[in-house]
Amino acid sequence: MRYDYIVAGSGLSGSIFARIAAEKGHHVLILESRKHIAGNVYDERNEAGILIHKYGPHIFHTNNEEVYNFIQRFSEWIPFKLKCEVEMCGKSTPSPFNFKTIDQFYEPDKAEIIKRSLLDAYPNQVVVTIVELLNNNNTHIKEYAQMLFENDYSLYTAKQWGINPSEIDISVLKRVPVRLDYQSMYFTDKYECMPKCGYTEFVKEIISHPNIKIKTNVDALKHISLNENHIHFNDIEAHSDCHFVYTGPIDRLFGYMYGELPYRSLHFDYKTIDKESFQNAPVVAYPQVKDYTRITEYKKLPLQDIQGKTTIAIEYPVQYKIRSTNEPYYPIPTEYSTKVYQQYKSSANKFSNLVLCGRLAEYKYYNMDQAIASVLQKAKDLV
Repeated sequence: MRYDYIVAGSGLSGSIFARIAAEKGHHVLILESRKHIAGNVYDERNEAGILIHKYGPHIFHTNNEEVYNFIQRFSEWIPFKLKCEVEMCGKSTPSPFNFKTIDQFYEPDKAEIIKRSLLDAYPNQVVVTIVELLNNNNTHIKEYAQMLFENDYSLYTAKQWGINPSEIDISVLKRVPVRLDYQSMYFTDKYECMPKCGYTEFVKEIISHPNIKIKTNVDALKHISLNENHIHFNDIEAHSDCHFVYTGPIDRLFGYMYGELPYRSLHFDYKTIDKESFQNAPVVAYPQVKDYTRITEYKKLPLQDIQGKTTIAIEYPVQYKIRSTNEPYYPIPTEYSTKVYQQYKSSANKFSNLVLCGRLAEYKYYNMDQAIASVLQKAKDLV
């Protein structure tokens, strides 16, 4: 068989692109470097029978109708509203921070003044970013924002990204807003759900098509070469105009010719405990603890009927190093990394049969729905 598309990676981006191409009648080969499919959304049941996410918690949420309708084709999805908390100054408070946080950290009279100031300053708004609050001229709002920034945002950001918060792109600080009510839901999207049988089964359904073949434990970059403005495939039966869909780190694709792009990696310490519950919420952040950022209790993500045991994962951000066993998880958006990425992107644009897909290849801090939306658009344009 001669392939029309060679896809490097079987995560969401690679798998969905492969499926759309296959449905258009094209033959697709997926090369996956890991021993399993599904990329970073891979999940599996542990020895206690609890479904865990091997590479960190994934909760699907979106307002995008096209994306939501697409995923419905491949799995039954169950509604799931994520609740998170923050352990801060000896108290457990909702994440995102809300009016309950104000009640917890201030005397009643002062709390009422802060809440009223927020409602007056941001009428008809449910959420506001910490950046907006820090820049507000109201004394009470600025004091509240500074308290949150010093005890949570600055500490968590520095620990998560390994750099000073002033160096990180401001969009990162805006990802978790502050709520202006008592609602304790983490997301506010129209759709928030989880695949009933897990993400691995979801991806398995996506790539279950007669025009798709997948090989695991194969490094795609060992089977290609970059010749002027065309990707050439070595020892792979491919058409002359076969496209290479790449979902890995873009700097690795080009042999780090402009230097290494910074990525953040993670280490997870999994523990199964003989107790019904470990913490109040499925995900709890610990900004003031020295080494780890958060703890996920998978028995509650979503709620699983396992008696007498629970499994937690303590999450440690670590530096990503090439040619090591750790995986790149997050691009680190700074002024420097943006400039370096643009150099790689300019080189990539010269290759007529190269498609970049996903968080690592596009160097964007995508949520799942954003990654899917990007792939759907690319597939429309190219297939």
